[in-house]
Amino acid sequence: MTLPLKSHYSAVVIGGGQAGLSASHYLQVHGIQHVVFEKKTVAHKWKNERWDAFCLVTPNWQCQLPGHPYDGEDPHGFMVKDEIIGYVDRFITKVGAPVLEGTSVTSLEKSGDLFRIETNAGSITADSVVIATSLYSEPAIPRAAERLPDSIMQIHTADYRNPGQLPDGGVIVVGSGQSGCQIAEDLHLAGRKVYLVTGNAPRCARFYRGRDVVDWLADVGQYDITVEHDGMTKKKHDTNHYLTGRDGGRDIDLRKFALEGMALYGRMHGVSGGKMLFQPNLKSNLDGADRVYNGINALIDRHIADKGIDAPAGSPYVPLWEPETEPTELDLAAEGITSVIWATGFTPDWSFVGLPIFDGNAYPVHRRGVTAVDGVYVLGLPWLWTWGSGRFLAVGKDAEHVVGHLADRIVNKAVSSVLKQAVNG
Repeated sequence: MTLPLKSHYSAVVIGGGQAGLSASHYLQVHGIQHVVFEKKTVAHKWKNERWDAFCLVTPNWQCQLPGHPYDGEDPHGFMVKDEIIGYVDRFITKVGAPVLEGTSVTSLEKSGDLFRIETNAGSITADSVVIATSLYSEPAIPRAAERLPDSIMQIHTADYRNPGQLPDGGVIVVGSGQSGCQIAEDLHLAGRKVYLVTGNAPRCARFYRGRDVVDWLADVGQYDITVEHDGMTKKKHDTNHYLTGRDGGRDIDLRKFALEGMALYGRMHGVSGGKMLFQPNLKSNLDGADRVYNGINALIDRHIADKGIDAPAGSPYVPLWEPETEPTELDLAAEGITSVIWATGFTPDWSFVGLPIFDGNAYPVHRRGVTAVDGVYVLGLPWLWTWGSGRFLAVGKDAEHVVGHLADRIVNKAVSSVLKQAVNG
């Protein structure tokens, strides 16, 4: 959208993804003048950084953007890429946010009682700022990538689309989080020889005891747990559980993949002499993922027993395959490796923020999105408040709280100003 840039706004939202658009929705509800700065295009990641076979890993009913719940006919299904984009596009149209696309924020500083925001389109001031840029700004690729032979094609998951874009030969997928496991499966189903480098990502069953596990967990109240519950304070940095909604949904079982010919390795710790090197922790990575898998199912078992629910019997997962050895290196040329996909996540970009809102690990300090700097808020982060924070499920609730606080601040400042004038008058 092309808009004239004003010199001052009551509120500025930085980031035009689902979090920033949700903030704009509630700012409009409160009648607060604002602008949304988006350095690329609105909902860029959904439209430009997902592979062709991408689908949701949570059921469609969890799509609860503000004023825009899932509007299809398959609430317990899993939208595929084009359907997700359609859902997001309809939300964009409903919100009608005042967005300036292609506008990068280069500096955010305090300026008296206001905030000064420098952008590639000019400089403005604002009474308040919502930083909604998420944790997924820039692809994270380890420096070891620089030591791979030039003959090997390297891409990040943000640039992967389908097996056909890769040269013939073996493919290494580095990382076993949600994206890594789903892309490894995509390649595996296409008949490619896959070498999957695992990490400590947990796994979760798709269906258990007659229902989608997400449905059970919603009944248990798992999605209502906040970061302030005992033992939950570190959850904001946890890796997501891997499973898939592909073809109606199923487990992702790396041991099954191994039986079918996929090669599995422990965590990568370097590249040297044409070889990729690994830690000898494949077994512990697989065992750890299965321990979480069985733990979630045990939670559901207790819920069923406590509530006296009539459900099909369940049982713990029993490993289908065990690694006989712990391979610590892979000769890339000898194995015919021609490409590497880095499923190593993303890093946030808060370099423009010149305000004291970060902890010693450069992570924003906040309580439910409200920082210690009066008038500055963060939104769209995982575990901002609950398990659903940052996702379609609860980003709207987070935005409602943050904008509610922002609106109260405006009212309080106005009242204080009137009282001050009355006293001075």
